Amino acid sequence: MRRKSLLGVFLLGYFCVLLGYFCVFPRIVAGYGLRNGRKAEKKDGVPNLSFKPVVRNEMEGFFAWVFPLGIRKATLLIIYPDRTARKIKKMQKLKLGVIGAGGIVCRMHLPDLAQGSDFEISVIGGRREHRLKHQCQEFDIPHWTQDYDAIIADDTLDAILVGTPHPLHVSWGVKALEADKHVLMQKPLCGDMDEANQFVAATEASGKTVMCLPHFNAAIYKIRQLIAENAIGRVSGARMRSSHGGPEIYYAEIRDIFGESGDDLWFFDAKQASVGALFDMGVYAVSGLVAMLGTFKRVTGFVSTFDKPTQLEDVATLVLEMQSGGIVTAETSWCDPARTGEASIHGTAGKFTMPGKDDATLSQWTPTSYTREHAPVDVKAIDCSDVAPSGMHEHFAECIREGTQPPLSNAYTARHVTEILLAGLKSSEMGRAIELTTEAENCGNCSSSDCC
Repeated sequence: MRRKSLLGVFLLGYFCVLLGYFCVFPRIVAGYGLRNGRKAEKKDGVPNLSFKPVVRNEMEGFFAWVFPLGIRKATLLIIYPDRTARKIKKMQKLKLGVIGAGGIVCRMHLPDLAQGSDFEISVIGGRREHRLKHQCQEFDIPHWTQDYDAIIADDTLDAILVGTPHPLHVSWGVKALEADKHVLMQKPLCGDMDEANQFVAATEASGKTVMCLPHFNAAIYKIRQLIAENAIGRVSGARMRSSHGGPEIYYAEIRDIFGESGDDLWFFDAKQASVGALFDMGVYAVSGLVAMLGTFKRVTGFVSTFDKPTQLEDVATLVLEMQSGGIVTAETSWCDPARTGEASIHGTAGKFTMPGKDDATLSQWTPTSYTREHAPVDVKAIDCSDVAPSGMHEHFAECIREGTQPPLSNAYTARHVTEILLAGLKSSEMGRAIELTTEAENCGNCSSSDCC
C-alpha cells in the first residue's frame, strides 16, 4: 500500500511539473524574459513541439531529458486537445494521387512537390508507359498505373491532382470529389459552361477543398490589397497580356525530356482541343484580371487565326467591362516567340505596372500634380513580401488542413473565367458584346474570415 501511495505521489508530482512546464513556465519567460533566453515560442496557441530554446540551453536539455517527446505530446493533447491535434495533423504529409503524366505535370508540379514537405505522391497515372516510368524514377514515385479509376478509388489518398488534357478535367475532377478527395485542378477548368456549372455543384456538394489554377504571385495579391485601400483611386482601366510562341515550341521541350519524336500536335486539332490560344495562354491574363479586379459584367471579343496550322484562334483580345464601368483588356497570342507577361492597372489617382520599373516586381506611379500636365510622376517600387502567398502546392495543403477554399484560385473564380473566355469567342463570332451571368466569389462558399 505504501509503495502504491509513493508511486501515486511521484506520478502526481511528475505531472504537475510537466503541467507547469507548459502552462506556467512559458508565461514567466514571455512576461519577464531570462538572460540568454527567448520568449516561449507558440503556434496556434500551442507550445512548439520541436522545443526550440526558450531559456538557457542547459534548462532546455534538462526538460527534454526528464520529459520524453511522447510524454510531451500526450500532455499537450490533454491540455490543448483541439489545437494540438491540428498541429500534429499539420506535421503529417498528405497522400496525393496524380492523374495525367504530361509536360505540365513533369515540368511544374512534380519538381515542386518533390521539394516540398506537404505531400507524398503515392501513385501517378497516365497513358504512356515510358512517361510514367520516367517520372516514377525521376521523382521517386512508388506506383504508376494507366487506370485512372483505380487512383480515384484508392481510399488511402487524401487528394487528386488533375493534370490531363483540358477536355477531361471536369469529368475526372467530379469523380475525385464524389470519391471524397480534395482536388487540385490544372488550368483551364474546361471549355464548356455546363461542365463548369457541374464542377461547381460537385464542389459544393463535396465539402472538399478545390484549388483551380492558376496560382497567383505576390504582386497580384498586393495590387488587390492596394486597390481595396484606394491607393490609386477608382480603377478606370487595366491591361494584361500573356503570350508566347505557340504550344509546338513548348511541346518540343517536352518531347526532349521524354526522349520522344514525332509531331503529336493535338492542340491544333479543333476536334480534340476545341479551344485555342485564348484558353491556353489567355486564361492567365483573364484570371489575373479577375483576381485583381473581381467580377466583370460584359465581354467583347476579337479573335482570329493569324499564323498557326489550325482552325482555332491563335491571337485574341478581350474587352471586359467592370461592374463600376471601367474598361479592361486581356490579350494573348500563340504568335509571340519573344514572350510577354505584363500588366498595368490605371486609376483616378495613379497606376500600377507589373513588372515594375528598373526590374521591380511591382511599381506604383503617382502624379505630383493634378493641375499640371507635364509635372513629374513619382515612381516607387512596392514591397509585396507582406502578402506573399505560399507556393502553389503548399497553399493547397494549407487550405486542406484548415478546411477552407483558396481565396482566389477557387471553383467559382474558375467558372467565371471560363464564362469570360467562352463569351469572348461567342462575341467575336456574333459581332456584339455578351453579358455575363456568373460571379467570381473571393472564397467560394465560405466567408472571407474563414479563408486560408
